[in-house]
Amino acid sequence: MNRHVAFLRGINLGRRRMKMDELRRAFEAFGLSDVATWIASGNVIFPHPGSDLPALEAGLEAHLAKSFGYDVDTFIRSMGDLQRIAQLGLVEPARADGYNIHVIFRREKAGAPVTRALAALEGPDDHFHVRGRDVLWLRRGRMTDSPVNGRELEKALGSAANTMRNLNTVEQIVARYAG
Repeated sequence: MNRHVAFLRGINLGRRRMKMDELRRAFEAFGLSDVATWIASGNVIFPHPGSDLPALEAGLEAHLAKSFGYDVDTFIRSMGDLQRIAQLGLVEPARADGYNIHVIFRREKAGAPVTRALAALEGPDDHFHVRGRDVLWLRRGRMTDSPVNGRELEKALGSAANTMRNLNTVEQIVARYAG
């Protein structure tokens, strides 16, 4: 069975506090087994035979909302998807130039309007690379120092829900759980 990772938006932020054991139990109650979590920010790893990831996302979102009493946007990627992101040719040159890389997971493919809106936010220390549903944000320096604020980024990304992780987190998950 292929391993997948669910990236959950807003876990352990604000009032949405939970222990990772509680999150694992919720995934198991949904019918998944061999569930693991990675750091306390809503990264859940599990094997699953299916290929209908949108249906799995929707089912998990409904189950998590019922379990926790609030909506939990869920973005599932296969381990292969994450390996391809981590191995993109732009990663090492960007790091050599001092960029930190963040992955924005979206539910749907980012079309031309999103690509144009993100390009308008670029500056000398902020670059965006659209890869299907996902966007890589190359940021030189700390995120808090970026002139790109959260509201502008959300507007540029459009109406599709999203969540973001540092590429280091994605690489750690791949190193630990792939293969």
